Amino acid sequence: MDTKKMAKIFKALSNENRLELYFKIAESNESSFEAGGGLCVAEIVSCLNIGAPTVSHHIKELVNAELVTTEKKGKFLICRVNKELVNEITEMMSLR
Repeated sequence: MDTKKMAKIFKALSNENRLELYFKIAESNESSFEAGGGLCVAEIVSCLNIGAPTVSHHIKELVNAELVTTEKKGKFLICRVNKELVNEITEMMSLR
């Protein structure tokens, strides 16, 4: 992974609300691993003290940094952690 991509990832996680959102998605992925993981955006809005448009913006930033993926299920948007990227980051950080 190049440093430009790493900078983009760290920039996406540098916002307090976005980091909290990422942790909520990751926590949901861990607790529902057998069921396929994922967290519905409506659940995120009810968990955090920020509005739906702001949550949507933060999700877009996390997707742009490839930290999460989204999937439309009916009228719901499901967010999942990009586990491959997490593994890549972990590997890179252990080398430095």
